[in-house]
Order: sequence, then structure tokens, then C-alpha cells
Amino acid sequence: MTNPLCDPYFVLTKVYCGGKFLKQAIAETPIEPLNKARTVKICYGVLEKDCYFDYIIGANAKKPPKTAVKIIIKTALYMLEFMQKHDYMVVDFAVELTKKLGKEGAAGFVNAFLRSYKIPPLPGKADEKLATECSAPLWLAKKLRRSYKAEAAEILSAPSRGVCVRFERGAENYLDKPHIKTPFENVFIFENFVRDENFFAGDYTFQSVGSVAICSAICGGQSLLDACAAPGGKSVLLSAKFKNVTACELHAHRVELINAYAQRMGVKNVQAVQCDSSVFNKEYENKFDAVLCDAPCSGTGVINENPDIKLFRKESDIESLNEIQLKILENCSRYVKQGGTLYYSTCSVLPEENDSIVYKFLSSHPEYALNIPVCALESRKTKFGLQFLPHISLGAGFFLTSFIKKV
Repeated sequence: MTNPLCDPYFVLTKVYCGGKFLKQAIAETPIEPLNKARTVKICYGVLEKDCYFDYIIGANAKKPPKTAVKIIIKTALYMLEFMQKHDYMVVDFAVELTKKLGKEGAAGFVNAFLRSYKIPPLPGKADEKLATECSAPLWLAKKLRRSYKAEAAEILSAPSRGVCVRFERGAENYLDKPHIKTPFENVFIFENFVRDENFFAGDYTFQSVGSVAICSAICGGQSLLDACAAPGGKSVLLSAKFKNVTACELHAHRVELINAYAQRMGVKNVQAVQCDSSVFNKEYENKFDAVLCDAPCSGTGVINENPDIKLFRKESDIESLNEIQLKILENCSRYVKQGGTLYYSTCSVLPEENDSIVYKFLSSHPEYALNIPVCALESRKTKFGLQFLPHISLGAGFFLTSFIKKV
């Protein structure tokens, strides 16, 4: 029998030690095909519960184990606590893997820890309790509790609702699978969905419900600039609303992603270009009916889909992200025609990336008037826009607003 901890260990080592994003680590790691679904489930689960497992390890170990041993223990803890696997089996496999990796000296510790650990009580202080209970970094728990009060726990613990699929045609052939209907035509969230040949034929694509929602709120016209466009989902969907779409991306390899996406979906009116949307381009001045700034952000609204965000994102990142967000928004505001619309969105639930940026922008740009859009997906209206939250918005956390350039 194959050791079920092996493949997760090699994937997670690339995340914890190599700084790889989980999806990238999974793609780069040879995984036994028969057990791939289990391996992916374990890897996502370990990262979702990473902070919680650190709390358990800290309460039961006299000193922190080395990273390799910690990965083995966290993987075993996930299998024991959340997959209800037999204690003896998981412990034996964990010890076996420790030895196989040439760490015989740590095998006794792994064995003793997994046979004797206790789940400690939650911390007494509110922020620490929230962080531990929801397995979130303390800085994020503090920010969300300050902004959302008791709702913070629901935001942090909201699960992924599944795989969101947008159909161009043939949706009826897949609706026998368990699914949720979204407010958007031909967009469904499936419990499980395996890609087939119809994906390559452009019959459907995988696109988050948040991405679709943003596109639904954008009014059409002659020309659109998608300022931060990769991998191209919004550009392609919005190509049906605009005669011409210019899709900007900073990195060349991501420009190719947009081109490949458009080609697969049979879209001809998307032009992908490599450019820095924070740097002024004279050719774009006053050129577009609409400009979308889906700005780089903390990703705190999509942690349920990307649990590695909790591992890699630091509180110190927010200030530099705010600078980039405002810089992109201000620069791209110069590209909108009079009477045109500037859109701003993030996949963040932090007010400092959303309402605060909008406030700063409006304070220095009297030529723009706030125009909060309408969207069919449930959201909360803030002072300056729509805040979508994972527990009420089909698992998606993001922000959207718009501005009209005065004539």
C-alpha cells in the first residue's frame, strides 16, 4: 500500500520550503494518479488549518520541530482530526515517512507526539481565539474583527462552494451533476467538475463567480481597457459587451495566458498587450469608454480557494499594495473618455484596500463622480461601493465600485 503521506509531503514541501503557490506545487509534483484527489484534498486541508495546527504543535511540543518534521505532523493531524482516519495507520505511515526521508532521529518524536497530543482549549482573548478557531493569521483576525465584528468568524470560515463553470453552450449536458445555480445566465457552481474535451472546444470555461459578477455590472460600449487582465477571463467575457477590448498585463508570460484564453474561447476582439498599468501611456489618454482596474490585492476574499494566502500574505504587504492600487487607479483614470466609466475592484475584504482607496481617489479627482454599480449577486453596500463576502456571496469575497468621468 502506498504511504498516503508521501505525495502530500512532497507537494507541501514546495509550498513551505520553496515558496510555491499550492496550485503550482501540485502541477509540478508527480502524484500517483489513483490517489490524486486524496492528495489534493489533504494539501488544501493542511494549509487551511495551518495556523490551528501550529497552535496544537506549540501546546504539545517543548520546542518547535524542524520544518520537514512539522510538515509530516501537520499532514498526520489533518488526517486524524478532519478525515477520521485510524490512529494506528496514520501514526505508522508518519513514522515510516520520517525514516524514509533519512530523519530516523526524529521518528521517535513523531511517534510520541501523534500518540499523545491533546487539543488545547482556545485562547481567552477575542483576537487570538478568532485566529485559532478559524485558523487565520492573527493580524488578519484582528483586522476583520475590527471591521466586521461578530461576522468575522463567518467570513474567515466560509467554505469554498465548489467549481464555478461558465458555459458558452451545452450547459444542459452537465446539469445532472450536483450544482448550485448562480444569478448569472449559464453560470453554475458544481460540487465536482472534471474537465473534458468540450473545455478545449470553448464550450465552457472555469471562471470564479466573483469575476463573472464584476463583468455583469459593467456597462458596454465601443472600447474597454482591462488594466490588470491575466489570465483573461474578464476580458473574454466582456468582449461580448464591447467592440474592442485591450487587455493589459505586466509580464510577458501572462500576456500569453490571455491570448491562449481568448483563442480557446473563439474570441477575436481582445488585444493582449504587455504594459505597466501604473505608468502613463500617452496613446491611451482619453481613449476608452470604460476602464477596469481589477487591482493587485491581498486576496483575503478568496482564502477559501487559495489557503496558501494565509501562509504568504503579511500585514506589512498591505501598505505597499495600497500604494500600487491607488497608483493604478489614478493612472488609468487618465484613459477614460469624458462621460466614460472607470471601474475599481479587488478580491479583498479589507476596507483599507477598498473604501479607503476610493475615498483617497475621489478626494483628489473632482472630475469623477461616484457611481456604485448594481449586481445580482448578494453583497453589502458600503459608503463607496459593493462589498461581497464569502459567507453571503456564494463563497466569493471581493469589492466593486465605479466612477463616471464628468463631461
